[in-house]
Order: sequence, then C-alpha cells, then structure tokens
Amino acid sequence: MTISQVQARARAAEDRLRLCASSFAIAGLTALILWVAVADLLRQGRLETVLSAGRAELAAPALVALVVATGICERIWPAERRPVLARGHVQDACFLALHAIVVIPLMTLLSVGAATLIGSYARWIELPTGRWPGWLLVPLTIVAMDAANWLAHYADHRLGALWRFHALHHSQEELSVLTSFRAHPLMHTTGFLLATIPVVALMPTRPIAPVLITIYVCIGTLQHANLRWTFGPVGRVLVSPAYHRLHHAPDTQRVNLGVVLTIWDVLAGRARFPARGDAAGRTGLDGRPVPVEQDEAPGPAVLLLAGQLAEPFRARG
Repeated sequence: MTISQVQARARAAEDRLRLCASSFAIAGLTALILWVAVADLLRQGRLETVLSAGRAELAAPALVALVVATGICERIWPAERRPVLARGHVQDACFLALHAIVVIPLMTLLSVGAATLIGSYARWIELPTGRWPGWLLVPLTIVAMDAANWLAHYADHRLGALWRFHALHHSQEELSVLTSFRAHPLMHTTGFLLATIPVVALMPTRPIAPVLITIYVCIGTLQHANLRWTFGPVGRVLVSPAYHRLHHAPDTQRVNLGVVLTIWDVLAGRARFPARGDAAGRTGLDGRPVPVEQDEAPGPAVLLLAGQLAEPFRARG
C-alpha cells in the first residue's frame, strides 16, 4: 500500500468520526421538550393517560385499516409495479415498527412539551376565542396547523440542519404507503413546535376531537401511496398521491410541499398539479447521500436502519 493510499484511508476514517454539531443541538432541544412534557405530566399524574390517548389518535384502527386497504390498492393499480417484498417495502416496514414503538409516544410528548413551553413563556399569543362557535374555531385551527406544518416542511428543505434529518424520508426510491413512516424521529421536533402555536393561540382551553386528528393523519399518510390517483377536482385542494410523488422526484423537491392542503403551495407559487395519466417518475436522492436499501450490498434491514438513523450526526465532507 502506498503512502497516498494510507493517507486517504486515514482521512476517510477521520471523516467517519467527525460529528455534526447542529444535529446534536436538535437532539438536545428535543430532549428538553420531552423532559418538560414528562415532568409536567408526572406532576399531574397523567403520563400514562396522555400516552394512551396519543396512541389512540396516531395508531387508530382507521389508520391501520387505511394502510392495509391502500396496500391492497397498490397491488391492483400500482404507479410502479414491484414485488411485495421489494427492498423499499421491507425497509419501510422496519420504520413502521419504529414508528409504533418510539415515534408515536415521541410525537405525543412533543405536543405536550411544546404546549407547556409556549403556554408558560408565550401566553400572549392566546387569542380571545372563548365565545367563538366550535364549527368555526375547530376547522380554523386545523387549517392553521396545516399552514404551520407546511412552514416546517419548507424549513426542512431550506435549512441544512433540518434537511440532514429530512433527507432520510426522501431517500426512498420505491415509494409506498409505508414511506409515510420512513422518517427520522428527530425530524418531528420543529414540526410539532410550529404546529402547536395555532392550537395554543386559538384553542388554549379546548381539545381538538381525536377523530379529527386521526382523519388528518390518514390524509397525510395516503399521499405516499404507490398509486396514480390525482383525486380529480378534489386534488386541487387535498394533497393526492400523484401530487406528492412529484415532491419526491430528485429534481422537484421544493415544489408540492403541502401536507394535507395544497393552498399553501398555490399561495407560495410552489404547486405543480399532475395530469391524469402522467407517467410515474422516479423518486429518491441523486447520488444517494443517505444509505439506502437499493445499494448493491445494503446489509440486514435492522443494521441499515441503525445506519440511516445515525447518518445525520456524522459530518459530511
């Protein structure tokens, strides 16, 4: 081995050991919010109750049924035909397990912690909505939440520190309904912080009905399906699988950022509506900056999952 080869290997080893400070800062912020949530819920004796309620909202039977039904539709009318046990499906199933075990309680506690912090240090954002009728206040709050989620998604694509976590979601080259769960747990921190603001501002003393949260989550899950569905005229308002697939194309990731509603893309000039019958374009990231299962030798799914979760903390050259 030549001296230059030894030096190259040494530099590569050093690069693998270098850490990304911004990713650890986001992890620290997440830990702070979780600590606030757990401390507050333990003080009230409501920790298990709130976690159970979160599971009921975010893992409701309706969501499970939607995922199963959509998976069947993907076999009958796929945008891209592929085996049931395609690498992408298997890997995203691992993320689904992680979502059920880790991410759902994390989301629940992030909501509680964010609300506690905002209520303690920014109570001035609460609006006098106590006498507003529910038929007006609840839809307004959900629409405002969707705007906050759009803003968080926009930030994920514009800020390098956030993109490091969000890139994992975009690395999927075999999109399916299970890709909805392919996300780094720390990707949710900024989204829940922003989405909590309209809830605290508009409904500080009223809870949103769990069924509405479940419906919102279901619509946001369907958009990743391996289907050509455009939703017809409704697709001008709600994000469809065909609409969102354009967002996952390597060259159009800064369009179609909508989570449930398309209006924010329209207002920002970032809406690109698909035509019925359009060919399904490829998805994923050019150059594969994130480890993916479509590599020649990806290794066992669980080990690859660990590598994908660790990747944002490694500094890139």
